[in-house]
Amino acid sequence: MKNYNLFLAFCLSFFALEAYSQDNKAGAIIDAMQQKYKSMKSFGATFTYGTEGSSQTIQGNITVKGSKYRLKTGGQEIFNNGKEVATYIKETNEVNISDYEPSENDLNPAKVYTFDKKGYRYVFVQEVKEGGESYEVIEMSPEKKGTQVTKVKIKLNKKDKSVKSWVITDKNGKRQTFKVNKFTPNPPVDDKYFVFDKTKYPGVEVNDLR
Repeated sequence: MKNYNLFLAFCLSFFALEAYSQDNKAGAIIDAMQQKYKSMKSFGATFTYGTEGSSQTIQGNITVKGSKYRLKTGGQEIFNNGKEVATYIKETNEVNISDYEPSENDLNPAKVYTFDKKGYRYVFVQEVKEGGESYEVIEMSPEKKGTQVTKVKIKLNKKDKSVKSWVITDKNGKRQTFKVNKFTPNPPVDDKYFVFDKTKYPGVEVNDLR
């Protein structure tokens, strides 16, 4: 019995060490990915996304410069100048303006490159090969309880740590899959590009929610 208990203790210690090692590996991959994107003055990407259970695929594009971003997808265009967010809805020709809340853990296309990993539990899942390339898969879940997102799985190119895709699972178990189709490093972009200019949207209704 004594030997059995020692063996059990060894196994438990081994698996605890393995889990810790995986967490460290995932953390190092996330750090390398974020360092890659933060080292750029700006970047742009086109992507597609779809929701589980739906055959519809939606196109989108994003441009990021520091804390600023401009995101266009699904009939909406979001302008974030680092202080406030303007969400333009094409169908109704209206824009909602609110203060920027960087603490939200939704990991949308604007945040997946720069999120604070301290707010998540993360583990290395596996390495896969697709089209002659090797990819590392990381799974994360928010530390905070009661969030809209319960799990995020990110696939990154092993060689250059670029984001290939990510899958977001919400609290109802529904999944959204985002895939990067084209990535453009350091496109020339002025800060004015991230500010909503109502003169370019004739007749727009402005809802100031600040």
